[in-house]
Amino acid sequence: MIQLAVEGVTLQFGGVVALLEVSLEIEQGTIHAIIGPNGAGKTSLLNCISGLYKPTKGRILFEDRDITTHPPHKIAELGIARSFQNIELFRGMTVLDNLMLGRHVHLKSGVLSGGFFWGRTQREEIAHRAVVEDIIDFLEIEAIRKKTVGTLPYGLQKRVELGRALALEPKILLLDEPMAGMNVEEKEDMARFILDINEERGITVALIEHDMGVVMDISDRVTVLDFGEKIGEGTPEEVRADPRVISAYLGDQKPALRPM
Repeated sequence: MIQLAVEGVTLQFGGVVALLEVSLEIEQGTIHAIIGPNGAGKTSLLNCISGLYKPTKGRILFEDRDITTHPPHKIAELGIARSFQNIELFRGMTVLDNLMLGRHVHLKSGVLSGGFFWGRTQREEIAHRAVVEDIIDFLEIEAIRKKTVGTLPYGLQKRVELGRALALEPKILLLDEPMAGMNVEEKEDMARFILDINEERGITVALIEHDMGVVMDISDRVTVLDFGEKIGEGTPEEVRADPRVISAYLGDQKPALRPM
């Protein structure tokens, strides 16, 4: 089943074309990588899907619903969660508080009951806390749950951001370079978590990543962008052998796509 469809999306900023007639389909339950050189339009595409940008042309469908003009909070409510290339956590708050903020789309209590913390609000708080504690266990961050985010190493901050996205209980997770700046061990941990999110929790993953070794190892399907256009798509094996992809990454000097 096609869970997310991008149909002929063009995105312009004045005379600059960030995306040109880009189309792709992401199947439910898969890990779908979006790759390409710097400036290829990958983050712009995720920004269109998550509602931060509005396409100049084309449309985006989520579970057959047109979300092209939906604001970000409405898209989040439908079940699309997002992490960012640059960490967007509240650095002065604890890990636990950051993850609890990820539950905001599920809050149903009114202002009055929230102010006095009784009845429905108290029950809701307990339920949300249980979800967050499960995520803390899943991501193996029990030891830092009460630490201030700004004091944590970069790799752990990226893990906390992943946890906050999971706190939305998404149907599809958009990850923008979740392994950027990590060492080998941290990348291995993150790749394992992404696989577990997909396989154990049944969450579809759309992934932007520059580490081609990781992409080829964990992805079911790969879409390749270059200068805002889609130049290739297929299984990791098919993409690895695509002449246009090889040219985009390495010029015409090498016969095969290498890990980057």
